[in-house]
Amino acid sequence: MSDRRPIDGLSHVIGASTPPLLDLTIPELLAQTAARLPDREACVFPAQDIRWSYAEFARQVDRLAAGLASLGLEKGYRVGIWSPNRVEWLLTQFATARIGAILVCINPAYRQSELDYALNKVGCAALITAQSFKSSDYIAMIRALDPRPSTLRHLIAMGDPPEGFLGFDDILSNDAPPEVAMDPHEPINIQYTSGTTGSPKGACLTHHNIVNNAYFTCATMGFTEADRLCIPVPFYHCFGMVMGTLGCVAHGATMVVPGEGFEPEATLQAVHDERCTALYGVPTMFVAEMALPSFDTFDLSHLRTGIMAGAPCPRAIMERVQRDMNMTGVTIAYGMTETSPVSFQSGLDDPLDKRVGTVGQIHPHVEVKIVDESGATVPPGTQGELLTRGYSVMQGYWGENAKTSDAIRDGWMHTGDLATMDAEGYVQITGRVKDMIVRGGENIYPREIEEFLFTHPDVAQAQVFGIPDDVYGEIVCAWLVLRDEASVSESDVQAFCKGQIAHYKLPAHVRFKDELPMTVTGKPQKFIMRDAMVAELANARDKAQESLAK
Repeated sequence: MSDRRPIDGLSHVIGASTPPLLDLTIPELLAQTAARLPDREACVFPAQDIRWSYAEFARQVDRLAAGLASLGLEKGYRVGIWSPNRVEWLLTQFATARIGAILVCINPAYRQSELDYALNKVGCAALITAQSFKSSDYIAMIRALDPRPSTLRHLIAMGDPPEGFLGFDDILSNDAPPEVAMDPHEPINIQYTSGTTGSPKGACLTHHNIVNNAYFTCATMGFTEADRLCIPVPFYHCFGMVMGTLGCVAHGATMVVPGEGFEPEATLQAVHDERCTALYGVPTMFVAEMALPSFDTFDLSHLRTGIMAGAPCPRAIMERVQRDMNMTGVTIAYGMTETSPVSFQSGLDDPLDKRVGTVGQIHPHVEVKIVDESGATVPPGTQGELLTRGYSVMQGYWGENAKTSDAIRDGWMHTGDLATMDAEGYVQITGRVKDMIVRGGENIYPREIEEFLFTHPDVAQAQVFGIPDDVYGEIVCAWLVLRDEASVSESDVQAFCKGQIAHYKLPAHVRFKDELPMTVTGKPQKFIMRDAMVAELANARDKAQESLAK
């Protein structure tokens, strides 16, 4: 962690230059760790009854890599993974890297239209999929793709393969995978991040990007091979597959994966059974864990650190996590997919006010400044847009040169986040330049939902925005103007969205208006909508409480 203060009295900091950046590909990183710690436990999946040493994990990665190569998948080919947290996901992450194929992470909550877009956007040659997760029937959605993406040659299903699918276990091979020449600066992962244009963008991350970010994120927590990290956050996101799995491999630590999706009881049971020293989550996950009636029955005495990210952490929650979960060294992290992801992280011994009031200090080998609308760097304490540059900045958006050029200018990634920096270099995120909604750690871009709502035959205008929520941080609201003589209810709109867009994007509140507040130039005034919605709901709560008091 750097102790660098703002430069020249401005909101501009540069991270430490030591230790040096790793010049390794993902396969080289795993090979080094497996050679150094062959008998150390690499991964534990209690729900799948799997417990592998690093030597066995590396062997299984090679088996899948050889199998994928035998299908004709080569360096540069895109391979999609659509699955919750399973050992097959972990193997796919490292096996695709082993042959130089680019892993394409697909959100397990995606529905058919989102899947179709994700596969077509980057031209996936293969899709490795679970058969279902929660209410999603993946096989049915894949079969319903019409037409199927022309690049998609192989469908590989976990478990007993249905007709038309290869079996994941069936393609595992005992042959040696091919040796592929790779450069750490070549792309190896595509992560989808929604954009204000309404369609997700594929952020291209290199070995260099994510190997180093994984290393430094876990180094900030003092990780060694003695650590055991519980990972209930999803693999499809950087939180799980960079800060989590790759970070463990970088330090020889053990990955403990409690289940396919987050369940508070299963998470604490895994921490208890596996004597975990670290735990990841967004604030709502920690709240759910501490709310369990059985909370006091779990032995959390081995916990010491972890990461809370994705949303601001209220002081009361941080105090309870430190006291009741023994996580005195819990850290706060901030970043974005496009920066691999972490740029700021609190230290193990940072005071409480810094952990709850800021996102910590700059990471090593990263540079950040906060600028005003003219691009000038602002003084400490002044709000502006956060810009990042250094090794962590993505290569670009796949097939989106104009959007890449707009986001990365002179090497600086324009985050779209508003922030302030104090005199010690600690940063506070104060808002967003654009109107991204953060619901329970999931980034939601209103334009994407608005464009879907426009496909409803009775919707003439649509504006989507977020309002504060005690449970999720923010929730999604939609204001609509209907076409003449249309008659649509709030539940009708919610039913129209359900099953067509991811569950976390569903509008919690829908209101119908004769007109929407606009500027004189025709731009929507979402702050007016947001304030009015908050006031309406508060008024409704007050009336309900008055009624109960009578």
